[in-house]
Amino acid sequence: MGLNTIRIKKSNGQVVAIKVLDLDTDEDEISDVRKEIALLSTCDSSSITRYHGSILNGSKLWIIMDYAGGGSIRELLKSGPIDERYIAIVAREVLLALVYLHKSVGIIHRDIKAANILLTDSGQVKLCDFGVAGQITTTSARRNSFVGTPYWIAPEIIKRAQYDFKADIWSLGITIIEMATGNPPFADQEPRRALFLIPRTRPPKLEGHFSTSIQEFIAGCLREEPEDRPSSEQLLNFKFIKDAKKGTDSLRELLQRQKQWKIQNNDPDEVSFEAKWVFLS
Repeated sequence: MGLNTIRIKKSNGQVVAIKVLDLDTDEDEISDVRKEIALLSTCDSSSITRYHGSILNGSKLWIIMDYAGGGSIRELLKSGPIDERYIAIVAREVLLALVYLHKSVGIIHRDIKAANILLTDSGQVKLCDFGVAGQITTTSARRNSFVGTPYWIAPEIIKRAQYDFKADIWSLGITIIEMATGNPPFADQEPRRALFLIPRTRPPKLEGHFSTSIQEFIAGCLREEPEDRPSSEQLLNFKFIKDAKKGTDSLRELLQRQKQWKIQNNDPDEVSFEAKWVFLS
């Protein structure tokens, strides 16, 4: 891979992340990063990882971004499924990011999943990874390019039909199931098999002892016809979201759980970054 991430500390004490892109790497990867930079440059939301600028260092491009010390929600799932009360908070914050993307800048994220939802050390939620995001213009209200990650991808995209912001709503519903159970539906299938099954089976449901409110929320996100799915704004009014605890401070409890799990399991991913401090002015 030509892309790696380290964290650095600026001279003012602010910690940021740097994506290091080898410019000698695959052209498709460079294209994705350029697209991500272009889109993030237009965004100004606390719910989205902020782009701070780029530095050319020899054949390496340093892309300076917000640093989220808590890691991704996917990483937090290593220590087990996430309780509903935390899922509701994460879902609300992702919806706020989607309202901004869909309404303010006309962007479809196209890759909503737990791995692309980050937590800061204080528990703030940030949506990241815009390498496959697409922009909707006033002259083209729908897209038809095939992008996304198989298990989370909306059926209309798999069918090569035109799609819009509602594709993100489907992916969010799958992500809620992922957080509640540890994996998305069809995770036991090969990606190609999952792509075959998603548009040919009934929308998945959350099985087990879960509240009616989370099941209703998921059912709304996973309506088969895109036009029947609520918008990101409408989903904010669902009971599951309205009953969520205010703020995000309680998500630090998830970070503490993860820290304890890593200690108990000698997780090899728990490494020290002290040797990777770099100081920028």
